[in-house]
Amino acid sequence: MASNRASAEKSFFEQQRELLIQDVASSLENVLQNMNKLNRGLEGIIAVGNEFGHVEGLWSQFENVMAKQPEIDQQNSKEGQEATAEGRNR
Repeated sequence: MASNRASAEKSFFEQQRELLIQDVASSLENVLQNMNKLNRGLEGIIAVGNEFGHVEGLWSQFENVMAKQPEIDQQNSKEGQEATAEGRNR
């Protein structure tokens, strides 16, 4: 009888092991929930960033146009100077 009762009851080690397993399972569930929250937050940030893609494209085009403008101005001024110099030489 004593051996049946001892085998039916869990040892201290088994009890502690079950408590630790429950604690680990609970902690892993908490980690999973927090990772899901983080994922949703990152998806929101990416969505907001994607909304600015069109605006970024427009600014990029503007920058390219403005970068070409000084080159055109320089060419025009050189041509104007050459034309003026030719007019003086005649």
